[in-house]
Amino acid sequence: MIGQLNGKLIEKNPTSLVIDCGGVGYEVKISLNTYSALGAEEAVKIYTKFIVREDAQLLYGFAEPVEREMFNHLISVSGIGPNTAMIMLSSMVPEEIANAIQTDDVKKIQSVKGIGAKTAERVIVDLRGKMLKMAFSTENIFTANNTNHFDALTALVSLGFDKKSAEKAIDKVSTGEESVEQLIKEALKTL
Repeated sequence: MIGQLNGKLIEKNPTSLVIDCGGVGYEVKISLNTYSALGAEEAVKIYTKFIVREDAQLLYGFAEPVEREMFNHLISVSGIGPNTAMIMLSSMVPEEIANAIQTDDVKKIQSVKGIGAKTAERVIVDLRGKMLKMAFSTENIFTANNTNHFDALTALVSLGFDKKSAEKAIDKVSTGEESVEQLIKEALKTL
């Protein structure tokens, strides 16, 4: 419904903003990461997610589209509501959450207030496959700037191989000079 707001920043708090768009002031709930990303500039652009509940209509705002995408993934998990997702996004940047999910780091996810062991495991199980499809900054968290490694890993996972096994196979055959095709072929021999 409301995908973004472009307007004048009226009020800024660590958990919310008020943005004037054409004379209407929108109250937007934000994470601490978004709060930090917004400077002192008066004109702002915020990516939003509009959530309608039985008792409220809430607008959540994000400095970057990737943060909104992570929010959408998180609230799709049973047991994670919008407020818990915002706490997660305040505790970690989206890249850290994705890394914790990809590496099965239950303790890292569980370190967020309000998330127990079962919910952390559910987040990992439900979102593991979706994290490979997310577009992060040029420094990709999964492969430490090695795009061939990442592309080969993505291809093997999409072929149905377990991510950990595929990663071990690629690490075993990689010297850093191979093309994506060579990495895949060599990794397939060891899987």
